[in-house]
Amino acid sequence: MPTATMTSKGQITIPAVVRAALGVETGDRVEFVQIEPGRFELMAATQSVTALKGLVRQPASAVTIEVMNDAIATHGAKAR
Repeated sequence: MPTATMTSKGQITIPAVVRAALGVETGDRVEFVQIEPGRFELMAATQSVTALKGLVRQPASAVTIEVMNDAIATHGAKAR
């Protein structure tokens, strides 16, 4: 199991095998996600735009600007 040592400034070097598995390189960002108290997961935070393809589904039908404006006015008034 790869390990790392923290410096006095709170920095660690991510082992090469872990960097390769995450696909991160110099300048990339990583996220620390808390799974439970005292346990975190390290995730690559940088993705190409193409990785986001399909994240948002296509609408069932096209919506006009007028319909959008009406929805904003109706729901915005309710929020106040």
